[in-house]
Amino acid sequence: MSHNAATDDAVGFQGTALAESISAVLTRLSLKDMGAKAVEMATNDLIDMTGLCVAARNTDYIASLMAGWDGEGECTAIGHARPLDAAGAALINGTATHGEDFDDTLEGAPIRVGAMVLPAVLAATERFHRSGEDALRGMIAGMEMVCRFNHVVPGAIHKAGFHPVGIIGALGATAGAGVALGLDARQLTLAFGISGSFASGIGEFLTEGAWTKRIHPGWAAQSGYRAALLGRSGYFGPRTVFEGARNIFKVFGRDAKPNYEPLLKGLGEEWLMEKIAFKPYACGTMIHPFIDCMIRFREEGIAPERIVSIECETGEGLVDRLWEPLAVKHRPPSGYAAKFSMPFCMAVGYFDGDAGLEQFTDAKAKDERILALAGKIRYVIDPNNEYPRNYSGHIKVTLDDGRVVEYRQPHFRGGAREPLTRDELVAKARGNVAYGGLPPQFADDLLRFCLDLPECPDMGMLGRFRV
Repeated sequence: MSHNAATDDAVGFQGTALAESISAVLTRLSLKDMGAKAVEMATNDLIDMTGLCVAARNTDYIASLMAGWDGEGECTAIGHARPLDAAGAALINGTATHGEDFDDTLEGAPIRVGAMVLPAVLAATERFHRSGEDALRGMIAGMEMVCRFNHVVPGAIHKAGFHPVGIIGALGATAGAGVALGLDARQLTLAFGISGSFASGIGEFLTEGAWTKRIHPGWAAQSGYRAALLGRSGYFGPRTVFEGARNIFKVFGRDAKPNYEPLLKGLGEEWLMEKIAFKPYACGTMIHPFIDCMIRFREEGIAPERIVSIECETGEGLVDRLWEPLAVKHRPPSGYAAKFSMPFCMAVGYFDGDAGLEQFTDAKAKDERILALAGKIRYVIDPNNEYPRNYSGHIKVTLDDGRVVEYRQPHFRGGAREPLTRDELVAKARGNVAYGGLPPQFADDLLRFCLDLPECPDMGMLGRFRV
């Protein structure tokens, strides 16, 4: 028997579901409705994302992913010669964007945003030859919904052992791909229902620094693309995916009480995605202010042998992922695991004056000078720390002569209080393209594509970036 999710009484829900209300707003928005600031933020995110795709092109995890994907087609994994099917392109680009932990974040309710949405939209619009304006509308809609979905049960998905990027990301990618492909409100409602069953991603990568964290946004991107196609075809998905008895927030948030107000309040008029932040360092976002403190301390020119201990005041919410188990964080097993070690990131910042892509190789993770300093770093929980509303840093360094040196960084550089400029993001993207082994001309062409996206008549032009 055929089912219409919007009218069939057998589903046991009367009235308008949240997915229907959200879809009704998203599917009627024009680029003009979205506003200049939202367009600017989406463009900034696209510049950042495409550079990151190139930066990761020669990594072992991307090579493994490419070898393990058997889908062929006409879509683009940026910086790779092999054409893929749309799902594969979304998977590779999403994984590459997030792979080095150098991509965007949302302050206040931390989550990646662009890594799940932009690859889904690029794949969908390239596959079906939509316009650049369609792509930009989809990017803004999808990123906005990631931000809003992540405010419903903030922190609960992480606490339940799941990675929110893989859960919330699938929903946002569905919104982005659905809007870019021109789905109507009923089709997008179905797609949302389907994407709830596609959402996935557990946090066990933390134990050994496994590669699965990297794949979560890529899998969410291809899941959102697939859900959008199935919704467009009329496949019956539950319209109560957000508020039903077994809804996605209850299942992945372990019965946390959802606050649904962020989903619809100001939707289409106020843009949470305008608050997306960009990273100056290639590691966990909440570590950045602590690295800033260490780099400032480095400028004093004090030899590491003179450092007796470093104590850091920290928020309790940072401890589980970035500080503990402390013995492992003092000596992370790999360059990738080092990205989520507060002591290592601080120590490498002291020695190198940076925490970019070069600072998180497996060789660096075995550098005994860095590890010796990391082993001197401890934490105390500050009950007044503002995390997650604000990310701050603090170090108190005790020297061998008894002198104590103390530094504080009041906020995350790259966030709302001190955003990276367009020029800084362009410079970062150029550096990432160079790191990926491609020439300046490739970076020039990629930047021009991003900046001119609204005028692009056919997103099949992405094929220019297969090399």
